[in-house]
This record gives sequence, structure tokens and C-alpha cells, in this order.
Amino acid sequence: MSQDPIIEQLRRRVTPDLYRDIRRLWKTHVTAEDARDIPTILTTLTEDCLFEVVQTGERWQGHEGAARFHTELFAAFPDIRFRLANIVIGPQGVYQEINVHATFLADWGSYRAHGRPVTFTILVLYPWDAQQRIFSGERVYVVSDASLGQ
Repeated sequence: MSQDPIIEQLRRRVTPDLYRDIRRLWKTHVTAEDARDIPTILTTLTEDCLFEVVQTGERWQGHEGAARFHTELFAAFPDIRFRLANIVIGPQGVYQEINVHATFLADWGSYRAHGRPVTFTILVLYPWDAQQRIFSGERVYVVSDASLGQ
């Protein structure tokens, strides 16, 4: 196998069973997010998972960090609604485009709350850990953050 991690990812074979497993785990993860069920979210992640908001460079490491990420997200946007716009599932993980609607009531990382409704789009990558057969975190790209006041 190549030393280049991208080449290794591209060489991953997709099988019906692998696709089913990744899709099933993603559904468990997002259903738990909708239910604000952090313990179940953590079952979908490696112990050393990494959460990152790319624009701000903020990072949360491990299960403790993933729990903190979600606690802060749900506090900032207590009425958050996720509307899936696009999704790609493959042997490298899941990539999705989500339209977010919420009221911005508490700071979220470097984004400062203003108490008004917000609508923004995020792209989220859930990298698949092929050895552990679970997600290794989330890379969040905030595409349109004007309503966040940035």
C-alpha cells in the first residue's frame, strides 16, 4: 500500500456490505444528533476522533471533545433543524450538504450569538476509519455564514 493516505483512500473497494455499514452508521449518527443524544453520537466515533470547523480552525479531540462540540452546538442553536440537501456515501466516508435553520442564542466557538434566527449552509465530511469501521470525526465547512454575523 502507498504511503500517501489519499492514494490509500482511493484504492478502497466499495462493496454492498461496506456501503450498507457506512450508511447505517451515518443514519445512527444523524438521528442521534436530531435527538440531541450525545451518548449515541459517541458510539459512531473512534476514541481519538477529531471535530473541526475549518473556517475558524477550532478543533475538538476525542470523545470528550466530540461531546463538548455537540453540547456547545446544541446550546448555541437550541432549536436547530438540519435539512439534508446532498449526500455522497463511499468507502472513504460520508460527505453531505446541510441547510441549517435555528435561533442563535449562545456563542458557538468564535461565532458570537445575536439572538436572531439564522439560516446557513454547512458541508460535513465524516471520514471513515477502515480499520475500526467507524467515523473518525467531522470536518465542518460553514459555506454561508452571513446570518451568523461573521
